[in-house]
Amino acid sequence: MEKAKHEKSTLHQRNKHRSRYDFKTLIEACVELADFVSVNKYGDESIDFANPAAVKTLNKALLKHFYQIDFWDIPAGYLCPPIPGRADYLHYAADLLASSREQAIPTGKKIKVLDIGVGANCVYPIIGYQEYGWVFVGTDIDEVAVRSAKNIVEVNPSLKNAVEIRLQPDQSAIFKHIIHKEERFDLTICNPPFHASAAEAQAGSQRKVRNLGHKNYAKPVLNFGGQHSELWTKGGEVAFVGQMIEESKLFKDQCFWFTSLVSKSENLPAIYAMLTRAGVTETRTNNMSTGNKVTRIVAWTFLTVDQQATWG
Repeated sequence: MEKAKHEKSTLHQRNKHRSRYDFKTLIEACVELADFVSVNKYGDESIDFANPAAVKTLNKALLKHFYQIDFWDIPAGYLCPPIPGRADYLHYAADLLASSREQAIPTGKKIKVLDIGVGANCVYPIIGYQEYGWVFVGTDIDEVAVRSAKNIVEVNPSLKNAVEIRLQPDQSAIFKHIIHKEERFDLTICNPPFHASAAEAQAGSQRKVRNLGHKNYAKPVLNFGGQHSELWTKGGEVAFVGQMIEESKLFKDQCFWFTSLVSKSENLPAIYAMLTRAGVTETRTNNMSTGNKVTRIVAWTFLTVDQQATWG
């Protein structure tokens, strides 16, 4: 009963972060975390989630303890993602892959995943490789992010032959210039910028800091950080996902499942309409809940039933 009380039951069953953070164990993995841990008003050990340094150090500890990543860092101001939510996406993606393999989750380097917008943090490839042994290509339009992600791969020997980072040279493209001729991917993943403007992104940050109980939310310090390309794009996530759908038609025989997170449920009808116009064979949607935030994973494929059966 005590265990159930402390489980985050909204997370995927295979998510290693369903239990509350064990700060004693995490500090053993990353001693510097101790500087940020204190007892909160509820009598529990915690960190100040509005403090970017505390959040980054927590991530270091989580990545070391759960995913055997000894060296991890990101440049100041870049997105420092919440690890449990990133893990959830990949576990649902594993279920998606299993659905066309008689419910057997495929593991190992035969599975190739493309991460659109890998960021400076390289977290999706880290978790995906350590959990399932999949190999990754991570891509980004930001040269600083690409250098940072490449460095994370280089300094962690376990990642060296499993993760490749590519710079997207065309800031207006997504799959083009990245997927090579004859290259095939079992899965593409993406956490798109979901704000439509810098002002909207700022307002979202203010709400987040206010919800964390801080009074000085008018000029928030982003606890999870984020550059322009990580937080907002003209037209918001509908425009971004729409472009992704349009470009996916060019690679419909080279990728089994295309997927993207969709933050706002009101955007789903427009996205479904674009998928129908694109002529996809199948569309699936999974709800994903981390804490108080609910998001969706939308997946689509152009492969026929026969093509799906012979993929591999």
